[in-house]
Amino acid sequence: MRKSSGFSLIELLIVIAIIGILAGLAMPAYRTYAAKAKFSEVISATEPFKIAVSECLLREGDVAKCATEGSNGIPKNITANAGKYVASIEIGAGAVITAKPTDSDASLKGHTYTLTPSLPASGMITWAGVCDAHATPSSGTGTSGTTGDALC
Repeated sequence: MRKSSGFSLIELLIVIAIIGILAGLAMPAYRTYAAKAKFSEVISATEPFKIAVSECLLREGDVAKCATEGSNGIPKNITANAGKYVASIEIGAGAVITAKPTDSDASLKGHTYTLTPSLPASGMITWAGVCDAHATPSSGTGTSGTTGDALC
């Protein structure tokens, strides 16, 4: 009788097939995770604008006075080199902050992150964060309140 040592060819092929199936299932999840991580830079880059608008709203009490770049403590718009994955950050009418990612990564192409402030009579500033133009906003305070596509 011959003593068996090691694995047979069939056993090795089965293990390789199982590894291939698991890798195939993991890749889409990894791609989504990587895109979310890149888009988080876009969301984080809006924080200085968000803080400046919040301070302006508390001080002035009027959204219209806080919608002009470079005045009342509002930073100037950033239209180039805002970050590795951030193409631009701009403040517009109604103190709406719009951030766009670079087109250098296909997973970020065409996305937009928009923050809209509101100052109700209670004096507590709320922000509605939206990813992409077709998303539905949700209100929130602080950095929460983002909805839309899978990147937020």
